[in-house]
Amino acid sequence: MNLTRVGALVMRYVFVYRRNKMRLVELFFWPLVDLLVWGYLTIFIQQTGQGALPRFITFLIGAMIFWDLLYRSQQGVTVSFLEDVWSRNLFNVFCAPVRLSEYIVGTFLVGLLRVGITLIPLLTLAWGLYHFNILDVGFWLIPFIVNLLVLGLTLGIVATALIIRYGDSVQVLAWAVPFFFQPFSAVFYPVDVLPSWMQAVAYALPSTYVFEGMRAVIQTGASSWQLLLMATGMNVAYLLLAMALLRRMFNLARDRGLLGKLGIQ
Repeated sequence: MNLTRVGALVMRYVFVYRRNKMRLVELFFWPLVDLLVWGYLTIFIQQTGQGALPRFITFLIGAMIFWDLLYRSQQGVTVSFLEDVWSRNLFNVFCAPVRLSEYIVGTFLVGLLRVGITLIPLLTLAWGLYHFNILDVGFWLIPFIVNLLVLGLTLGIVATALIIRYGDSVQVLAWAVPFFFQPFSAVFYPVDVLPSWMQAVAYALPSTYVFEGMRAVIQTGASSWQLLLMATGMNVAYLLLAMALLRRMFNLARDRGLLGKLGIQ
């Protein structure tokens, strides 16, 4: 892997954000709207329950911020790919000596930049409005975040692979794929409240173990290594499968000339 080419790809997408201020607004707007809506909703519920749900605000705000990390990392990969489709730049990228793996790493780094830019004001606002401090999660914060970022990368690769194979008609997957999994990931509620068939799906998702772990830390101050190991093991397996899917879809699209049809169908 050539880091110079990866760096050039990252700079190419950074220039897109520098030249289009509305793209920067998009980084902040939706996360802040979610934080305000969920934050004040939980305050209302807590006040209605007269303190019966003492950690309700912390659960929901933490879940919302953690979910946004996953979503932003997925968007970094898929939307960066779509930027090349919309600007008819895909041919230029892959006519250059850029490997598919370098392209994915470059778009994932852009996703990390998006996460960083979004996370700082989000955490500042959460602390100022709701006294939520994500550092209260302690040691578990880093492995939880890493697992969510890796899952976001995996979902971004899967969405990109499907768009490459099936064309413009499935571009909506760039935004929809994470939300297919959200009801099963037990983001805002414990997995126990789900019916048994949904629990079976939930336990096949790494995100379920991360959010269960986060709730355990907030509630008891500690989590389970088993939850972390399950999330990590699944993430590694799913990432390898996603890379294999992307490679297969890319080769198929290249052999059938589908790459040239993207953006003009």
